[in-house]
Amino acid sequence: MSVNEIHLTVVGRIGSEPDFKEIGQVPHLSFRLASTPRQFDKTLNRFVEKTTSWLQVECWRFLAQNAFDSTRIGQPVIVSGKLRTHEWTDEKGEQRSRLVLEAFTIGHDLNRGTATFSKSAPRGEHAVPEVSVTPFPAEEYPATPLPLAAEAA
Repeated sequence: MSVNEIHLTVVGRIGSEPDFKEIGQVPHLSFRLASTPRQFDKTLNRFVEKTTSWLQVECWRFLAQNAFDSTRIGQPVIVSGKLRTHEWTDEKGEQRSRLVLEAFTIGHDLNRGTATFSKSAPRGEHAVPEVSVTPFPAEEYPATPLPLAAEAA
């Protein structure tokens, strides 16, 4: 982490088709994120929606691939990352900029529905092999079946 970075978590909906591509063989995903706050209006006695804020979300590597395989337009998500400004010169020679949320993590908003998690297969040369762990090693703690009914004395 750098000094003076802005870390941000946004709850919203995916507002554009996720755009997946490889940039120099590195997976990259981007999409627009819409976040619309709701507030209770006492005069109307109901919740009303406020102005929608839009952010460009970008992610890289394994997160890009997993997010592309797992998310669709319109789905509710929670995105955490760092906020940065992307600056460029357009075709007319004018300076342009926009805010980009460079995601560290993306997940479905489980207040709005359910999800099923599937662990990704190990990838690349840095993959860590899966290890099966039991709470008590069998050779040290043999399992003794418990009686299902009380025995008569």
